[in-house]
Amino acid sequence: MGETKYIFVTGGVASSLGKGIISSSIGKLLQARGYNVTIQKFDPYINIDPGTLNPYEHGECYVTVDGHEADLDLGHYERFLGIQTTKANNITTGRIYKSVIDKERRGDYLGKTIQVIPHITDEIKRNVKLLGNKYKFDFVITEIGGTVGDIESLPYLESIRQLKWELGKNALCVHLTYVPYLAAAGELKTKPTQHSVKELQSVGIQPDILVLRAEHSLSDGLRKKVALFCNVDEKAVVQSIDAPTIYEVPLLMQEQDLDKTILQKMGLPVGEEPDLGAWRTFLERRHAAETKAPVHIALVGKYDLQDAYKSIREALSQAGTYNDRKVEVHFVNSEKLTDENVADALKGMSGVMIGPGFGQRGIEGKFVAIKYTRTHDIPTFGICLGMQCIAIEFARNVLGYADANSREMDEKTPHNVIDIMEEQKAITNMGGTMRLGAYECVLQKGSKAYEAYGKEHIQERHRHRYEFNNDYKAQYEAAGMKCTGINPESDLVEIVEIPTLKWFIGTQFHPEYSSTVLNPHPLFVSFVKAAIENE
Repeated sequence: MGETKYIFVTGGVASSLGKGIISSSIGKLLQARGYNVTIQKFDPYINIDPGTLNPYEHGECYVTVDGHEADLDLGHYERFLGIQTTKANNITTGRIYKSVIDKERRGDYLGKTIQVIPHITDEIKRNVKLLGNKYKFDFVITEIGGTVGDIESLPYLESIRQLKWELGKNALCVHLTYVPYLAAAGELKTKPTQHSVKELQSVGIQPDILVLRAEHSLSDGLRKKVALFCNVDEKAVVQSIDAPTIYEVPLLMQEQDLDKTILQKMGLPVGEEPDLGAWRTFLERRHAAETKAPVHIALVGKYDLQDAYKSIREALSQAGTYNDRKVEVHFVNSEKLTDENVADALKGMSGVMIGPGFGQRGIEGKFVAIKYTRTHDIPTFGICLGMQCIAIEFARNVLGYADANSREMDEKTPHNVIDIMEEQKAITNMGGTMRLGAYECVLQKGSKAYEAYGKEHIQERHRHRYEFNNDYKAQYEAAGMKCTGINPESDLVEIVEIPTLKWFIGTQFHPEYSSTVLNPHPLFVSFVKAAIENE
């Protein structure tokens, strides 16, 4: 195609309008037309990455294959486009400033006074173009976090202004705003959108396309008004109303010719409209599944916030579709679980997920849930800390080590069945050691994990500091818990399962990160199938 085209997605009026979904939808539509597309997220906060952020603050921390702790929007990009993102796809203000300061300390700027313009903006521009220059993508979509008007966003907006000027037809700005509905007046109001666009224009950016988030459908008259007041073509004012599922959004955008408008504005041939066959099939299957009674799955964890377990929820939802049933996830707060109330809390659940997490809080409740599901043979899936809790509970209640724990939970306990492995001190994070990113795993033939994957060699992503202590492996295996997935290089345990139960598996890695719309994760599909069979 020649030169890389750059699309910038900005947001106004309010945060959480779905810039990530719109960016992913645009990417999906361009990808369906045969273009090579990637998406990146630029976050205005000063943290180097979201690894140190509380999930209540920022939702889950997503992990890329190259071991980068990233914004959860990268999960949307991967699920929609079926691509693998890397460290280069998520930049924060912290990383931009650190890079500039490191260069200054090395003397790269030859004694110049370092300023926001041009030094910070040049570093932002370099990062915007990095993927396009390196991998020659046809389109690089850059989502700018936060909202227009935030003080933190100004250097990014200035960088976009400069790039639009430098790149001409090869750059385009999509601005996402909110059109509120005033129930008392029975009217949709465009004034916030006008103000948001004015704010963007005041920093020298004229949006090319407006996407209006609204709870109610917008009339042609209202769209014309917005186009006129905001200096945008009528056909370039697109509405994004609430959809039953985020996966409908690409089709809603296609119906309004969003991809055609982008191609026309960037001087590219429009060509034939892609049919998005596999995507439509997925949605049809999903709608059909929703007409049946849902399968109920408990998610036992400590973060009572949807975004804190975003990838797990999406992986369960996708697995439900491929089992032709809707999965209804019930959050169960592990801090409140006791031996007395666990039966009530898990009543009616066909399967139980033991969620990941960090730290001591809520751990004992996870042990309670695991003991209950193990002794009542309820399909159970533990991820990361969930797998470690499965191992500790087994040591306490089956192997008879009443004091079994992990080194993280209790330094003094003799029976540290979850231990920190010295050889994993390669990556320092949060003052500790982490295993981050994709690692190999060899599955034991005949195991449930092997049956699910249908192959022996797999690769999955990690984000943890503690490992199964191999000193206890033989005792576990003798007592009925098998280590069915092993890292071939370090011999570390990746998967444990109890084969005598219907479905009882713990994974040290995070399988949810690699589940996509068109390729659901085999372990999630297998787990949901077992839950349905357990109804």
